[in-house]
Amino acid sequence: MKRLECLDGLRGVLAVYVMLGHMAPFALIPAWIVLPLSHGGAAVDVFFILSGLVIVQSLESFGWRGRGFLVARAARTYPVYLAMLAAAAAVQALPFDFGRLPWLRADSPAHAIWPVGWPQAWVTESLAHLTMTHGLLPDGILPGVWMSFLGSAWSLSTEWQFYVLALLAGARIGPRRMAAAFLCMAAIGVLWKATAPPDWQFSRAFLPNKAQYFALGIASAGVVRGGTRSQYGVVLGTTLAICAAQGRADKLLPPLVWTLCLAAQLRPELASLGLLARALRSRVLLWLGALSYCIYLTNEPVHELLGFGLAAVAGGNGTLFTALWLPGAVLLPLLLSAGLHAWIEVPALRWGRAYARKVDAAAVPAASGPSWPVADLPPGTRVKRMLHLHRG
Repeated sequence: MKRLECLDGLRGVLAVYVMLGHMAPFALIPAWIVLPLSHGGAAVDVFFILSGLVIVQSLESFGWRGRGFLVARAARTYPVYLAMLAAAAAVQALPFDFGRLPWLRADSPAHAIWPVGWPQAWVTESLAHLTMTHGLLPDGILPGVWMSFLGSAWSLSTEWQFYVLALLAGARIGPRRMAAAFLCMAAIGVLWKATAPPDWQFSRAFLPNKAQYFALGIASAGVVRGGTRSQYGVVLGTTLAICAAQGRADKLLPPLVWTLCLAAQLRPELASLGLLARALRSRVLLWLGALSYCIYLTNEPVHELLGFGLAAVAGGNGTLFTALWLPGAVLLPLLLSAGLHAWIEVPALRWGRAYARKVDAAAVPAASGPSWPVADLPPGTRVKRMLHLHRG
């Protein structure tokens, strides 16, 4: 299958957008600059759509067998996550005081981005994060557990809920029915949110609250394979209706942005899509796409540590803080991400691929070889080999 290089570039755009959205609220800059960067949740929703496509292709490459698939997913997610979870916990223990940033108002979104102080039930919450179950717990059990320690990691719990459910359901009902099942789950999530008491409300890390995006990704896999596009239209329309029922206009952005980028991938020869396709395939965005997972997880703890140091240097001077903050908050996460990608992510991916091949060898003929996910390629080869491998 053809490599989906436009979607690799999209990964880079999304990761950098989330990083900029976490950076902007702390700087002394005009609101008209901060506001367009305040939709990081919508960017993560596009990641969920992309994951729906990637996971269906990966499960198909493993013949819907679970052991090799789960090993590959664990190798993909856990090593970098555990490293940054430990770093975030250490940074969170620092005695940061928002009073040292006097230009931030009490209602600034900056206060919600950085968790300050250890949670009271830190042992239980640590176990929830280590097992990726922190998105399954309602506020009535552990309030705010989905955002403690490493805020960005809430989406990883959602992803793992999807991995397990897709593995269990997909082999039995197939991708088409699975897309419909996830849409039904999303509708139930909307109904639950509207009727359940506050203590039994779930966070956005709970799979039913994001299931429509995974459904759209599942339908996209059929389009990429060259199948009929009618199902995609139905799933897209249903997804938009569910998003509209959630009452926020920005909820409509993820399916629309995704559809545009998918069209650029599939029809780059069209004049109206050619410029977008060339931009998404640029070497810069493909490089950022290769680092996207690391960028997503590193930016918050790096920003918090940098902010702690710069607050002491600036001494309440917002202009000085901003002048040092803006370049540092971009360059430092990128540098750390490049190191994590080369030293932790890629070796783990290589091991995961090798082990998954071993446990799957009895069922998958060696001559055909599995179609490995693009995210699981080693460092320096994702861009070089993009014409030879596809996202599985």
